[in-house]
Amino acid sequence: MVCGAWAGCFPARSHPPARSFAKAALTWHFLRFRIGCGGLPDAMGGVFMSAERAGYGAVRIEELEGWEGIRKRPGMWVGSTGERGLHELVFQVVGRVVNDVLAGRGGDCIDVTLTRDGGVRVADNGPGCSFTAPRDAGGPGLEALLTSVCAEAEPCGRHIAYVSHSCFGGGLFVANVLSSRLTAEVRCEGSRRVQEYARGVAAAPPAALGPTAGSGTTIVFWPDTEIFGTTRCSFAVLAERFRQVAFLNRGLGLSLTDERPAGGARAVSFRFPDGVRDFVAALDAETGAVLRPDVMGFEREDPRMAGTMEVALLWSGSGQERIRSFVNSRATREGGAHVDGFRDGVVAAVTAYVRERGLPAADTDGCADRMGEGLTAVVSVKLDRPEYLGATHELLGNTDVRDCVGEAVREHLGNWFEEQPSQAAQVVDRILRNTRQD
Repeated sequence: MVCGAWAGCFPARSHPPARSFAKAALTWHFLRFRIGCGGLPDAMGGVFMSAERAGYGAVRIEELEGWEGIRKRPGMWVGSTGERGLHELVFQVVGRVVNDVLAGRGGDCIDVTLTRDGGVRVADNGPGCSFTAPRDAGGPGLEALLTSVCAEAEPCGRHIAYVSHSCFGGGLFVANVLSSRLTAEVRCEGSRRVQEYARGVAAAPPAALGPTAGSGTTIVFWPDTEIFGTTRCSFAVLAERFRQVAFLNRGLGLSLTDERPAGGARAVSFRFPDGVRDFVAALDAETGAVLRPDVMGFEREDPRMAGTMEVALLWSGSGQERIRSFVNSRATREGGAHVDGFRDGVVAAVTAYVRERGLPAADTDGCADRMGEGLTAVVSVKLDRPEYLGATHELLGNTDVRDCVGEAVREHLGNWFEEQPSQAAQVVDRILRNTRQD
């Protein structure tokens, strides 16, 4: 059965809304039944039944798109029913809060706790998302997000951090349906309201539980043992992803606490005031190098690509090239236009340096492949309209991004060469020396 979950894999402009796409996909699936009379024989000599005879109609499709469809095929929404899918469930809940923070609808801190009884608590210090009234940004209330996949359509825009790895989305509704229990608490305007759910179904309307200080939203959920082979989250896996998200969104605070160990709770917290500069320094430290203050980095907004870029890099003693790239906080492991532009800018800056100082220009011929030796870099772009090549969103295809990033890297790296002459000489000399040895 093809359902609305697949709609998240395709560019938004190339298909109708998820619900319509699901129906169209099902119609396509049964197209062979409509040719001729009485159905067509399959490759094994049997006869396919018509869609009508098989009992599938609009009502059945609607059912599979909602609660029943998610529980029947959880892998289409969270990737698997193993540990990977369990972590994806957590990422989707945390991702909603991160997106609210980046869009200015939340506070600046998100606390995630793995509770002793197997639950996951996600709390924020934002203004509190009303259960029923639309949010200030015009979005649905919390109750709608918990009970309808359509209420939380696939996000778009540069202020969205793709914390989850899935391209299907679903957010709070999927987490609710795939949890045996879920509790939603809102602290807003001095009052506290709570609503309980069981496998996606509300036990009662939101109830007022008295006054409270502060504001924010807390979601606690217990992944369903009927769905997942394991409901024990990995502290290390969650911590690494939260750390990465904090690096890519400067100033965002993310903490993770594990109450399960018998010897006492363990906790980590992340907040990086220098963003991707801190990211590069940390990557370089993983090679055994001492943290260095000479990370070159910059941030720029460019209307030509309808977005912003944040780039940081350094050359160290390691001979390895380590370039990490991201689009709207989603890792692009295959690179794409932003990485190509970064490489273009580095080559242009080094070439200009060589020519301005009268070094043998011939030495720069063919050196592009060697410029990455010892280079550690992070290239992060946030785009209003990212265009990916492929359904996995790991290869960026926006052609204008390459020119914009290349131009910015050439300019800023060239300025850094001017401001750091001794380090510039070492970097360029090493590149040219390696090229001569080839």
